[in-house]
Amino acid sequence: MNKKTSATSSLTRRASLAAIVASAVALVAFTAPVASFADDKSIKVGIMSGEDEDVWRVVTAQAAKKGLTIETVVFNDYTQPNEALERGEIDANAFQHKPYLDNQVEQHGYHIVPVGYTAVWPIGLYSKKHKAVSEIAEGATIGVPNDPSNEGRALRVLQNEGIIKLKDGTGILATVTDISDNSKNVEIKELDAGVVGRAIEDLDAAVVNTDWALKSGLSAADRIAQEPIADNPYRNFIAVKQGSENEAWVKTLVSSYQNDAVKAEFDKVYKGTGVSAY
Repeated sequence: MNKKTSATSSLTRRASLAAIVASAVALVAFTAPVASFADDKSIKVGIMSGEDEDVWRVVTAQAAKKGLTIETVVFNDYTQPNEALERGEIDANAFQHKPYLDNQVEQHGYHIVPVGYTAVWPIGLYSKKHKAVSEIAEGATIGVPNDPSNEGRALRVLQNEGIIKLKDGTGILATVTDISDNSKNVEIKELDAGVVGRAIEDLDAAVVNTDWALKSGLSAADRIAQEPIADNPYRNFIAVKQGSENEAWVKTLVSSYQNDAVKAEFDKVYKGTGVSAY
């Protein structure tokens, strides 16, 4: 082979190699998966301990498919997740309804906004001593949660069942001072939301948030009344710090919750005591 032929052959091989490389790059560029946003994102989300941990394992798996890594931070006290979010210790939380957040904002000046609904847990009246509301006698002791939003909610359940009557025009943040008629002379015992269900044996009845009812070992068989689901103002939601609500990861976070896979796990875990609200 002469030098001219050898040089020509070398150039031809180089050209062919360049063409193959170019084709490979083009193929990769065409077939590479696209994340939900420009770069993978890692966030921390505050949730309450218990059944919601199982639900959020599915949410986390859904988010991972979209390039969003979620680390759940578990709390045991309702007052902690908003404080952590305000301080920037977490990026979002999912545990509260609007009346509760409104009260927290008023009290603490938090800059927190809802970005997507999750579920509603109709609050119920439970009893280990009575099978029906009509069995609750005069002078009975009834426990209610003592935080402003849930106390008002609980008192409305008692009003709906004819046990008490609230003053006309009373808002959703009603307290015992707003009771205008207590013909049965029931004693309303205000207790921490996490305690009222566990105190059921010492009470004639108690209005208990559904998540705390489950933690307290109460079941649907112990529930003698509950608030209506239709037009319920107590739908829970995912919340973020004000100013973050339009960021791409927030949309991905919400969609990672609002889907059939998460709903199936939610229904399995909560056994009909909660209802998806999106």
